[in-house]
Amino acid sequence: MDFAATVVTPPYVAKPLALAPFQGMMLSPARVGDPASARAFARPYRSVAGRLAEWERRGHVSQDVTPALYLHEYTAGGLTVRGIVGTLDLSRRATVLDDRAVWPHEGIHPVQVDELADRMLEMEMNPAPILLVHDGPTEVRDLVRRLVTTTPYRAFSDRAGQQQRLWRIDTPADVALVNDQLADASVLIADGHHRYAAYLRLQHQHPGTGWDSGLAMLVDQGDTGLFLGAIHRTLRGVGLDDLLAAARAAGATTRSLQAGTALIALAPATLTATDGDAWSAIDVPDRGLLPVEWLHRDLVPTLPSPQVAYHHSVEEALALAGPTAVGVLLPAPDFGDVVRVINRGRLLPEKATSFQPKPSLGVLMRSLHAAPVDPS
Repeated sequence: MDFAATVVTPPYVAKPLALAPFQGMMLSPARVGDPASARAFARPYRSVAGRLAEWERRGHVSQDVTPALYLHEYTAGGLTVRGIVGTLDLSRRATVLDDRAVWPHEGIHPVQVDELADRMLEMEMNPAPILLVHDGPTEVRDLVRRLVTTTPYRAFSDRAGQQQRLWRIDTPADVALVNDQLADASVLIADGHHRYAAYLRLQHQHPGTGWDSGLAMLVDQGDTGLFLGAIHRTLRGVGLDDLLAAARAAGATTRSLQAGTALIALAPATLTATDGDAWSAIDVPDRGLLPVEWLHRDLVPTLPSPQVAYHHSVEEALALAGPTAVGVLLPAPDFGDVVRVINRGRLLPEKATSFQPKPSLGVLMRSLHAAPVDPS
């Protein structure tokens, strides 16, 4: 199937943005970040609920009796991220630009969305929150900073080496403060575009049920933000000379580089390319596009049927570069640039950003067996 031909824009959740308390389900510290735990959520999906019930009997999973919003802090690779976790109200759709509360920055594949929606419906749970980012209001930031000076509800180091800390936000005044301050917020999806679209599909198919909301973690990018990195490409079936000629025809300028200067040459309007032997910089023309946008809008379509592969590390992209597979290294996008693209009504190409680090699986999950909670 040609997935590229099936990329669409998911619907938009409307303001006010609301996060409701929920009964947090949590794996035991020994199982958080364990690859075996992730495999336990694989097929058959209908067995997951029973598997979790068995783990609960064995003390491997617990569920809070009373609902709360949660402040989740995790530290990985020296970077600490904090976010508020709750169930995102999905019951309203935006009809005009200013009413949009949740902004995707990439398109989605409907087939993948259908698979995820079916998986969550069969599991009767949200196994992980989607990640949302924004520049948070001062009042919520102050609440978060006050909470982290208190004793955590839970604190542990998981199997993946992440340091985890959780606090419950369960007083009516604090829950109300969070939702009052976030009501007019516009937030960006950092991770989970397809799960977000699956949430919306489930809500549309099961209105008035627990599927009216989906688990989300809202990170204040201006406080303890996620690191925004690039996702690199290899273009299989393309030679370096052909790529450079096509780039010049698309308005770019090119220049030869030494291998040792290729990464230094990366800049907000410059990408680099290699066949593993020769290296070149490609200076993108000033058309108001990010380099990744220009690459996919103006360059790739002019090439003779390239196969595009995506890589989260420079090393992986370079390992696959060769005479008929050009490695293309991209500069890391700036968060403000991504926001500006979205505010202008555009979507970035698939896999244009890499928000890191992501939290380990199993710190906070949500069972649909628990009754939904009214955020008011």
